[in-house]
Amino acid sequence: MARVVMTLRIMPEDVDVDLEALLEEIRRRMPEGTDVRATEIVPVAFGLKALRMNVAREESMGGPDDIEAAISVIKGVGQIEVERVSRM
Repeated sequence: MARVVMTLRIMPEDVDVDLEALLEEIRRRMPEGTDVRATEIVPVAFGLKALRMNVAREESMGGPDDIEAAISVIKGVGQIEVERVSRM
């Protein structure tokens, strides 16, 4: 079975959200069997920055719904967008 890599963009609720602390909380809440790979903080506009991350998991685990659900309940998360999904 193949592994799937998903690129997520997480927008904070506010420009004052500490993205490093947010990333650590996301790592702790990631569903079992899902690995956080590359991460970066990218500028969006007017001082707002987003967190972009790659996560990998077995294809049999399904799509990104449970990942989005786990991240969306974290304080400071405004919006989650799946930018890309590909097979390894």
